[in-house]
Amino acid sequence: MRGRWQGGNRFTLLPEGKRFLPELFAAIESAQRTLYLELYLMESGTLATRMVDALRAAARRGVTVRVLLDGYGSMKLSHADRQRLRDAGVALRFFNPLSWHRLGGNLSRDHRKLLVVDDRLAFTGGFGAVDAFVDAWYEVAVRIEGPVVADWIGLFAQLWESPLTRGRAARCRWPEPAPIAALPDDMRGRMISGRGHRYQAIRLSLHQRIATAERRLWLCTPYFVPTFSLRRRLVRAARLGVDVRLLLPGSRHDHPGIRYAGQRFYARLLRAGVRIYEFQPTFIHAKFVLADDWTSIGSCNFDHWSLQWNLEANQEVEDVRFARDVAALFERNFAASEEIHWAQWRRRPWMQRCREWVFGTLNGWMTRLR
Repeated sequence: MRGRWQGGNRFTLLPEGKRFLPELFAAIESAQRTLYLELYLMESGTLATRMVDALRAAARRGVTVRVLLDGYGSMKLSHADRQRLRDAGVALRFFNPLSWHRLGGNLSRDHRKLLVVDDRLAFTGGFGAVDAFVDAWYEVAVRIEGPVVADWIGLFAQLWESPLTRGRAARCRWPEPAPIAALPDDMRGRMISGRGHRYQAIRLSLHQRIATAERRLWLCTPYFVPTFSLRRRLVRAARLGVDVRLLLPGSRHDHPGIRYAGQRFYARLLRAGVRIYEFQPTFIHAKFVLADDWTSIGSCNFDHWSLQWNLEANQEVEDVRFARDVAALFERNFAASEEIHWAQWRRRPWMQRCREWVFGTLNGWMTRLR
C-alpha cells in the first residue's frame, strides 16, 4: 500500500525511548474513542505490563481498543497478559501464528510498529513493548498528525481483516474515517508500506531517492546486510560526489553475526567514498534515512529479510524543517560513533576477516534458500 503525498500534516521527530515512550503513553491515556496498536515485538516484562495496564484502562472507559501483534514476535507475551487484555474488552488478534503445516509460510512476519489514537494521531518507528527498548537500545519514532493519518488507519484495517490474522476477536466493519483537517504546519508526507517480495514500494522509493540525491544521503539501520542493488546505488552516489554516510551499530549488537556479515561490504563502500560510522553508546535499533530534504522513518531495516519477507511501513516526509531536525540527530549520533576509515580497515586482523567470511557465507546461503 502506497499512500498519496499530502500536505497539511505535522511531523515531530522523537529520538530515544525516554522521549517517545512518555508521548505514546500520554496519547493512550488521552484516547476518547479508538486505539489501534500494531507491534512486532511484545514480551512480558515491565514495559509490557505498563502497556497492558494503559490499554485496559482505555477499554474500561469506553474506548474501542484493537491490538494486532505478530504471531512470532509476541510469543513471549504471557497467557496471563493476553487474558488481562481480553478481560478488559481489548480486541486482540495475531498475524500469521506459527504452523507446522506451512513451514515456508511462517517466514512472513508483521514487522510494522504503529499506534493510532482517535483517528487523528499516529506514531511509527522501530519501537516495541520490550524492556530492552527503554535503556539498552537507541530508537527513533515520529509523531504524525494531519490527513496522512487516514492512510495509516487503512493499513491497520487491511491487516486486521487479513485471512492470515487470527484471534478470538472478530473481524469488524470499518467505517469510512471522517476527513482529517489540514494543519497550518503544512508538512508534506505519505505513508508507504512493503509486503515482502510481493510489494516492495519502500525499496523502490529508497532506490529512487538514492538515484536523485544531490547533496547528502545518510542512512541508519541496525541490520546492515544490504542487497546488491542497494550497495551498487550507494557506491554510485558516493562516486558522483554525494555525501553518503552509514550510521550502523558498533560492538553492542543483539545479533553480532549479522554485524559481521554486513562488514564484509565495508571495503568496497569505503573505497568508493562512503563514510561509515559505528554507534558506540548502545545498540542503535533505529531505522531512518535522509536524502537531501526527504526523510523516511519506520520499521524497515533495508536488509534482505525486511525486503523479501516482512510486512513493513515507513513515514516519508518532504519538508526542510523536518529534514533539519533529522540531520541534527544524525550529526549528534555521528559524534557518538567511531568512524571507520579505509586505511584502518584494510589493516584489520585476520580473526575479523574470518568472522566476515564465515557469517557472510552463512548469510549468503540463507538468502539463496529464501
